[in-house]
Amino acid sequence: MLRRVLVANRGEIALRIIRACEALGIETVLATSEVDRDSLPARTATRVVCIGPAASSESYLKVGALIAAALGTGCDALHPGYGFLSESETLAEACAAEGITFVGPTAEQIHRMGNKLEARAAAREQGIPMLPGSARVASAADALAVAAGIGYPVMLKAAAGGGGRGMKIVHAEAEMAGHFAAASGEARNAFGDDTLYLERYVANARHVEVQILGDHHGNIVHVGERDCSLQRRHQKLVEESPAPGLPEPVRQALREAALVLGRAIAYRNAGTVEFIVDADTNAFYFLEMNTRIQVEHPVSEMVSGIDLVEAQLRIAAGQPLGFEQADVVLRGHAIECRINAESPHLGFRPSPGLITCWDAPAGPNIRLDSHCQTGYRVPIHYDSMLGKLIVYGRTRDEALRRMRQALSRFRIEGIDSTIPFLEHVMADPDFAAGRVNTGLVERLIRTFEPAARPANNAIV
Repeated sequence: MLRRVLVANRGEIALRIIRACEALGIETVLATSEVDRDSLPARTATRVVCIGPAASSESYLKVGALIAAALGTGCDALHPGYGFLSESETLAEACAAEGITFVGPTAEQIHRMGNKLEARAAAREQGIPMLPGSARVASAADALAVAAGIGYPVMLKAAAGGGGRGMKIVHAEAEMAGHFAAASGEARNAFGDDTLYLERYVANARHVEVQILGDHHGNIVHVGERDCSLQRRHQKLVEESPAPGLPEPVRQALREAALVLGRAIAYRNAGTVEFIVDADTNAFYFLEMNTRIQVEHPVSEMVSGIDLVEAQLRIAAGQPLGFEQADVVLRGHAIECRINAESPHLGFRPSPGLITCWDAPAGPNIRLDSHCQTGYRVPIHYDSMLGKLIVYGRTRDEALRRMRQALSRFRIEGIDSTIPFLEHVMADPDFAAGRVNTGLVERLIRTFEPAARPANNAIV
């Protein structure tokens, strides 16, 4: 087993990794910025090393600082969490060069799957369904020629991208030039690479992803699928497992396609193979692969009983998975809501500041992954996520009732949060019926009217 792990991240995922390490008897060193030195993860880790000022470009995104912190504290491994440098082949290569175990896949796998064009090529080689699309389009004229053959609408996408950056939907020829310039500029600024490709846009789409685990011994399994269709500007707000309403043959085909791709690249550690599902036909198409632990991994843990972060650490240490696909038994239903420091009634404007009250729900089958508490000051320098509220039920209806109750009991004061909007989502008849797609959140935003919430001790 690993002896000492540098946790190269912040917030709730840093705390999640630290606690998984504790369970395995592994020491932790938290690499932290100046503004996070008094955070809950910092107070929980075995040791803390400050790697730079608050700006992530001067701390969490500096490969050299992270490697120096790991070497200086005698760490034999580094866990990058998600976001920041979690899918950086440069960091993985730097770890390998210094004899530090990178808790994740190989640098070559990160590179191959991180480039969307190479990932599409790998999926196509395995016969996995693909949306009609293109290789690199070098100009708006190239994109127009491809779109003429595919038909509108189409989507321009950054080959090096993710998180919705460098993506533009084009509904007609007249929009192409402007959207091409905007997408390529956004991709250049975000990723240092303005390469774009194009694919057909599915209007009534669902976003469904399959969690996989692979070890160094050739074992690879899936841990079911998650529906992540509820998104705002391509950022997920609500996730659940299993995906509701999928015909069983489609569900099994999705899972098998993820395993086929994982086996083809001899994938190791945790990864997620993502698909677009046409909600009208249930046809599915490969989208991309994320070579890291996902924000939404807890819903897979709740329905499988498998600690995915612990599995990551064991795999990185060279241990076999210890179970086969037949041993992965998925039961019940789990839903996750991301709680963000944002003002939904003001266009989801960020709401940093001092949390004067943090009163979280608790009880059987309710889980909260968060680094926040009363007295914590939400900084302006990072993303707005405060934590993730996860519930489990024997059925989806039971999980939905539990989530509604848990949200109603969650009190955050001093800053605004997205809890009122999430309550609006949970009350929506389409969501309750499992009629979800990637456009549902935008529709619900138009009907959202924040209401006064009952006091903490009110009967709900």
